[in-house]
Amino acid sequence: MKPPKVTLVVGPRERFSYTQTSLESIYANTDYPFDLVFVDVCSPASVQTYLQEKSQKQSFTLLTTDHYISPNQARNVGLRYVLDHTDSDYVVFIENDVIVKRGWLTQLVNCAEETNATVVGPLTCIGNPAHQVIHNAGGKSYIKTEVKDGQTRRRIKQSAYLTGRAIADVSDQLQRTQCDYVEFHCMLVRRDIFSTIGLLDEGMLATREHIDFCFMVTQAGGRIYSEREAIVTTDTLGLASNKAGLMAWFGQLKLPDFKWSDLPYFMLRWSDAWDRASLDHLRQKWNLAEDKYFTKRYAGLGSRRHELLIKPVVRFLTLGKGNPWLEKRLIALERPLNHFWFNRYARRLRQAQFSKTV
Repeated sequence: MKPPKVTLVVGPRERFSYTQTSLESIYANTDYPFDLVFVDVCSPASVQTYLQEKSQKQSFTLLTTDHYISPNQARNVGLRYVLDHTDSDYVVFIENDVIVKRGWLTQLVNCAEETNATVVGPLTCIGNPAHQVIHNAGGKSYIKTEVKDGQTRRRIKQSAYLTGRAIADVSDQLQRTQCDYVEFHCMLVRRDIFSTIGLLDEGMLATREHIDFCFMVTQAGGRIYSEREAIVTTDTLGLASNKAGLMAWFGQLKLPDFKWSDLPYFMLRWSDAWDRASLDHLRQKWNLAEDKYFTKRYAGLGSRRHELLIKPVVRFLTLGKGNPWLEKRLIALERPLNHFWFNRYARRLRQAQFSKTV
C-alpha cells in the first residue's frame, strides 16, 4: 500500500521574523514525504523575497493575501487549495514560528493510521533551546451542562496536560494519549472530516480557535490524540503557564526575538477587538454561560501585548526590578493605542474592499 499523502499548510502565528528559521527546520528535519502550501499574509519585503526564492527552490505553493488576515482565515486559504488541488489524505496546519524535531511527521501519520484518529497533535514545547519544556501535550476540554434553580447552564471545562513541565522530568508520561484537544501550533487533520464539518470557523479570529475546532471534530464523531513522541517547539508567547518549567530548566524567561516589522501584525493579531470577538463568538456559538472561564479571559484582554511590549520596558526602566504601578500606567497608555491601530486597519480594509466593488 502507498503511504498516505500529506500536505503542510504553513500560516502566521503572530509575527514574521521567524519564518525562515521555521521553514528551514521543516525541510531539514522531515523524513516523511510531504507537499507544502505557505500562506503569506503581507509579510515584510525581506520575508516575501525569501519565500519567493525558497518556493522556487523547493517547489512549494506560495499563496499571498493583499492585507492582514487572521490565522484561521489563513488556514482556510491553504485548506481550500489543498481540497481543490490535491488528493492528500492529511492536512497538517503548522504555524510560522514552529521548529520541528526529526521524525515528527512520521510519528503523527503513524498515530493517525494506527488509531484511526481524526486529529493528532505533537508534543509542543516552548523556549530556547528547543524541545525541552512542554507547552502542550493535549488536554481535556468539554461542555458540561448544569441545571440549577430550573435554569440550564452550559460551561466549558478545560485543563492542559503537562504544561510547563520539563521533558526530562516526565519521560514516563510521553506515550500516545487520546485527549479532547490539541493546539494549532501544529496539528495533523484527516482530510475527510472537512466534508462533514466544513472549513474552519473564521469567527474565531484570535483565541480559542483550537478549542472550537476540536469541539466540532468531537461533535462529528472524530477522535483526537496527542502523539508525544512527535516533538515540535513554538517560539511564541504565553509564558505565564510555562514559567515554572522555563525557570527551572533555563534559569530565565527569554522572550521571542521580535523585530519592529513584526509589530503591526502582532498588534492586530492580539488586539482587544479580535480577542473579544473570538470569545463572544465561542460563547454564542456553543450557547455557553458567561462564567469564570470567560470573565477571566475578558479581564485578560491584551495580556500577550503587555507581556511582550510593556513588561520588557518596565524591566529596562527599573534595571530589572519591575514596578507594578509603572506597568499599570503603561498598560493604560498602550490600550488606546491598540484600539487606534485596530480601527485604522478596519478602516483601510473597508476602503480596499469598497474599491474592488466599484
